[in-house]
Amino acid sequence: MHELSIATQLMDQVLRVAGENDAGRVVEVEVHCGVMQQVVPEALEMAFEAVAAGTVAEGSRLVIVEDAMRARCRVCGHEYEPNIDDFLCPKCSQANAELLVGQDIVLQTVICETEDRAKL
Repeated sequence: MHELSIATQLMDQVLRVAGENDAGRVVEVEVHCGVMQQVVPEALEMAFEAVAAGTVAEGSRLVIVEDAMRARCRVCGHEYEPNIDDFLCPKCSQANAELLVGQDIVLQTVICETEDRAKL
């Protein structure tokens, strides 16, 4: 289950952000997961809940946004959305693609409450 590893790395970043902003509580975390990472949202949610326990992020809402793939053909330059198991360019039928989007996991937003309850 690579979701536990992902959740652990996300939590490290979330806690760093919370600490830098003197947050008393993390309310929401948004993460973008590229489809190539094959993240199972339910598994990531469970893992995130587990690693958040006992921290300022305990009870926070995890929002997972799946990013579709976007590729550019290195032969003809056409941009397209390949399938996870089919990288053939629809224009020239070559399978020589450069992935532009869809393979990263990015911590997008961390919403926190500070002592005065203002949101960051």
